[in-house]
Amino acid sequence: MATGQIFSKTTQALFYNYKQLPIQRMLDFDFLCGRETPSVAGIINPGSDGFQKLFFGQEEIAIPVHPTIEAACNAHPTADVFINFASFRSAAASSMSALKQPTIRVVAIIAEGVPESDTKQLISYARANNKVIIGPATVGGIQAGAFKIGDTAGTIDNIIQCKLYRPGSVGFVSKSGGMSNEMYNTIARVTDGIYEGIAIGGDVFPGSTLSDHILRFNNIPQVKMMVVLGELGGKDEYSLVEALKQGKVQKPVVAWVSGTCARLFKSEVQFGHAGAKSGGELESAQAKNQALKDAGAVVPTSYEALETAIKETFEKLVEDGKISPVTEITPPPIPEDLKTAIKSGKVRAPTHIISTISDDRGEEPCYAGVPMSTIIEQGYGVGDVISLLWFKRSLPRYCTQFIEMCIMLCADHGPCVSGAHNSIVTARAGKDLVSSLVSGLLTIGPRFGGAIDDAARYFKDAYDRNLTPYEFVEGMKKKGIRVPGIGHRIKSRDNRDKRVQLLQKYAHTHFPSVKYMEYAVQVETYTLSKANNLVLNVDGAIGSLFLDLLSGSGMFSKQEIDEIVEIGYLNGLFVLARSIGLIGHTFDQKRLKQPLYRHPWEDVLYTK
Repeated sequence: MATGQIFSKTTQALFYNYKQLPIQRMLDFDFLCGRETPSVAGIINPGSDGFQKLFFGQEEIAIPVHPTIEAACNAHPTADVFINFASFRSAAASSMSALKQPTIRVVAIIAEGVPESDTKQLISYARANNKVIIGPATVGGIQAGAFKIGDTAGTIDNIIQCKLYRPGSVGFVSKSGGMSNEMYNTIARVTDGIYEGIAIGGDVFPGSTLSDHILRFNNIPQVKMMVVLGELGGKDEYSLVEALKQGKVQKPVVAWVSGTCARLFKSEVQFGHAGAKSGGELESAQAKNQALKDAGAVVPTSYEALETAIKETFEKLVEDGKISPVTEITPPPIPEDLKTAIKSGKVRAPTHIISTISDDRGEEPCYAGVPMSTIIEQGYGVGDVISLLWFKRSLPRYCTQFIEMCIMLCADHGPCVSGAHNSIVTARAGKDLVSSLVSGLLTIGPRFGGAIDDAARYFKDAYDRNLTPYEFVEGMKKKGIRVPGIGHRIKSRDNRDKRVQLLQKYAHTHFPSVKYMEYAVQVETYTLSKANNLVLNVDGAIGSLFLDLLSGSGMFSKQEIDEIVEIGYLNGLFVLARSIGLIGHTFDQKRLKQPLYRHPWEDVLYTK
């Protein structure tokens, strides 16, 4: 491995398995360091493509999303770092795929629990092809002021406190990602800071070793001293011992191997990492610390003394003129996300949508304040749900049963009416359910199913103004307006609409008042004197009875009733009901596998 620097201020990475927070932290670090280009060139989300919106400082940017590793590498040939956030189940396969790409030079594997046999194969391939693996089970690495992997070094506040926004003189390598953050802070307190830091991961077989990175640091001119934090278990530290003995490392190395407390336990103890388990005296922290000291490393007497050892080593290098003072800079402030700022009470922002009928923020959705569990446990029906979502109150049971009756009676009126016909033709054209449904719904209007609101509006106005049926009908005639809710193409005085009769019977039995319906019947009596088919139709029945429901229930003010009629609530009932039938016709045609509909010539009058 050896060679030298693996990251720079122009390094770009491909991020596998989209995670918003780690990517945003990388971009915030870029901005902090004054990078001109984002360090994340592309995102790989298997099976997906498009873009993900993130922030680069104050600017919102779109980072391309690619479905495969190959596609991402082809699209971003200069991105040579692969950051793998896949789970342990797929981390090995995706990492091997990345290593085989000619443009990828460094692979960081974040996942813990990658099978050791898979890791060995990755290591073998990487060494044979002169590539670098960081991990598995790693938080990543960082080059101060240039580039960082994922969540390395934690929050922006920690990065600033550790002075990682600009390069220092210390190369640091550790097995532990968590302890890396602690050590970045320690090193920043007693030196000019980190130049590069790597957490190799705590697995038994890391993709790259402590000595691999120390030898690399030795070849980087900007790195003047190295700090190593090892741990008991394994023999990785002994490769560093050999390198020191052979004179391959010419710069001061301060080292400490954690786990000296293991001797206090009567039996062998497995510490946090998979590799942190002593397999004998040689793998103990004490033996490793002694071997490193004998090889020439600066090894303190305890972890508590490590900070002093780093400080003394650094000060000697400064005294010898090998380290020049670093010019301190003030990093730019990272703009705070609106969501975070609102939560902390720093800003207030207007909402874009107002909702008064439902709330999905708690443990369960609520309809007009009524929890979903209550709706189910108390046996609410569809009418009750409509009363909550449309009227924002629980109406009496006779009201909600009336609503359900309207829905049942208006669900369908055969295949010949315009709405059903449209849905049938659309379904037979091979269109999907939604397209077929919408095709039928778009026919609803003043001439088909949309007269309920107008019937209610005109009947209410006439009744409230004490117009006689004669004055009302003749007044509408003078205006050139047909009376909504009156008239039917098939039904007549001697062939009444059964639906109207059912609604009237229910209202007489359950409603406290039917004054509007009685007025509509008086109007019907007058219109029947003019023509046999000018009967009260289902639109007129529903419109007039809904007025009785609203006024008779005592739960609505006059202003609310006027608003309900004006907004179009009553036509909403027809739309909801007829959707059931239109969906049925769509399914019927598809089930019957009916071919494309073509209207017959003989049913068309061709004329000039």
